[in-house]
Amino acid sequence: MKTLLHYRTYGTGPRVVLAFHGYGQSEGHWRSIAAVLGDRATIYSFDLFYHGNSRLAKADAPLTKKRLGELLAHFLIDHKIEKFSLLAFSMGAKFALTAVEHFPGRVEKIWLIAPDGLQRQFWYSLATYPPWMRGVLGRAVLRPQRLLRFLNVLGERRVVDTNLIRFAEWQLESREKRLRVYRSWVGFRLLVFSLKDLAHILNEHQVQVTFFLGKYDRVIPHAGLQRFIGSLQQARTVLLDTGHAGLIYDVAAYLRRHPEVITPTS
Repeated sequence: MKTLLHYRTYGTGPRVVLAFHGYGQSEGHWRSIAAVLGDRATIYSFDLFYHGNSRLAKADAPLTKKRLGELLAHFLIDHKIEKFSLLAFSMGAKFALTAVEHFPGRVEKIWLIAPDGLQRQFWYSLATYPPWMRGVLGRAVLRPQRLLRFLNVLGERRVVDTNLIRFAEWQLESREKRLRVYRSWVGFRLLVFSLKDLAHILNEHQVQVTFFLGKYDRVIPHAGLQRFIGSLQQARTVLLDTGHAGLIYDVAAYLRRHPEVITPTS
């Protein structure tokens, strides 16, 4: 089996946008935003690995930034793309930030919706860095009851926000979802970034970055991103009255009212 980074194209406009969805989604989740943009942009919407139709030749080996950069480079060559912008939601930001590192002089604008990869996530660190915890999560794919009881205890003792507990329970409710959690968290564990280096790249190349964040988002809380946002010379924050799950649709509604955010002349 060969590695395949699957994508679908939306629109025919002059601005080229590479889009990366969040956990548990697929390339089709950008349709609401693509409909708003109309003929102002061409969106190449990718399936993350372990989602949709994308696949890795070695499904159990962690994805490196070097390998992802190579795959994106091949895509850009094949489509004769020189300059492009980036659009990403949640876990998809790890792919977009990798593109920033590999092609710093070619990125025009960036739109990050509740981006993962810019702050330490308790669950992600717990599940991926200690090798013994990877074993615990792996066993939970087959028998999740013990992990669910552990999560409930943390919720009852108020160690972890109850909204996060419900989010975790949703991710663990079926074997298919549990396997995707395990493969995604473990498979993407090497996609980590130096915030200092990222800020340097973005500032050096004067890249405009717009952050769309949810006021009630407990998965990617906006407070945890403020230091990084403050280190950027051309950053804008749009704080929407929503949580994590509905952000893409709220961003689409926002862009209907403010199309200048993403048009080539903005």
